[in-house]
Amino acid sequence: MPPTNKKKIVNDPVHGFINISYPLAFDIIEHPYFQRLRHIKQLGLTYLVYPGANHSRFQHTLGAMHLMELAIGVLRAKGHSITNAEAEAASAAILLHDIGHGPFSHSLEFSLIQGVSHEDIGRNIMHKLNHQMDGRLTTAIEIFEGKYSKKFLHQLVSSQLDVDRLDYLRRDSFFTGVTEGAIGSDRIIKMLNVIDDNLVVDAKGIYSIEKFIIARRLMYWQVYLHKTVVSAEKLLTQVLKRARELALLGEDLWCTPALSFFLKNQIQGKQLTPETINHYLSIDDSDIMVAAKQWQTHSDKTLSALATMVTNSKLFKVELRNNEFHPEEVGMQLARFINEHPNLAETSDYFVFTGSVSNNAYRLSEESINILYNNGMLVDIASASDMVNAKILSNEITKYFLCYPK
Repeated sequence: MPPTNKKKIVNDPVHGFINISYPLAFDIIEHPYFQRLRHIKQLGLTYLVYPGANHSRFQHTLGAMHLMELAIGVLRAKGHSITNAEAEAASAAILLHDIGHGPFSHSLEFSLIQGVSHEDIGRNIMHKLNHQMDGRLTTAIEIFEGKYSKKFLHQLVSSQLDVDRLDYLRRDSFFTGVTEGAIGSDRIIKMLNVIDDNLVVDAKGIYSIEKFIIARRLMYWQVYLHKTVVSAEKLLTQVLKRARELALLGEDLWCTPALSFFLKNQIQGKQLTPETINHYLSIDDSDIMVAAKQWQTHSDKTLSALATMVTNSKLFKVELRNNEFHPEEVGMQLARFINEHPNLAETSDYFVFTGSVSNNAYRLSEESINILYNNGMLVDIASASDMVNAKILSNEITKYFLCYPK
């Protein structure tokens, strides 16, 4: 049998032609754990607001891999030593950075497994995959976890200016049509440099970084935390919350075996057993939506009502503002709901509830984005910028929401 050709080209709508340059990258992409990302939407339920936002985690990770290879090429051209083995490992690390995402990405984070981020789940999956691949991912995992000797390789994977963000801002902008998120990722990558093992940006790229920070802030409020997107995500979490409550009481719920496992077991972080991970790797967006369609006719009126709402895109009305809602305001909506739906009075908190969302575009508490001037001086973008006040952008902005049926 002739050897498989592992040098492939993918035509991407955002970056054009993407080369799969390394056999390890090819083997990761071909693996079922990675193929699962085809069935997980990058932006969860955002397509209910922006109909074009149907792109997947699979597409995003390929794009991030492409930008990683461009960045490594730029750094090599500037005289920084990166071996072929390190380049291959860095590409593998960025390919796997989202392997731990569950159905609908961030929309259902912590809904299936409580208290554990997708990064922590992903780390567990990476080690499982590394065992299957006879240790070929060891260096990639070290880079991902920040344990490899060249710190800047980890910063390319995870930092305030990593190739993950450079891809998702541009990709999400493209598919939503929100042009405010369009950034010059190629220009930023051309300006990357390394000083004292830290990723920095040449001074000529300062305006591209300013636009990057502003674009990130705008995309959060216009896309990621758009009030209707928040409404959709909260509705979906309420569906699963009610389904789990019924499952734990012994109610019969039609769903896939993988989803059934997570409904019948309240999995905590310390319970990431091989069985849990295997079930997690079997679940994607389709498990949730097929179950919701079926639950529309369930005998439990609360689950039926919530499942019907999410299946037919009849979302909660949501009010979003800068200050918390007074209990009287919440009480008025509760009273109205109970008056209109007396049969759901005991579970009215599933339909009327409050919460908050937060965003800051640049975190002063994390590793800085440093600008490198010709005289060798390094200055944090928060101080170097004369166009945007990065210190103001770094302030965490919290908005409060009130959800209730229309």
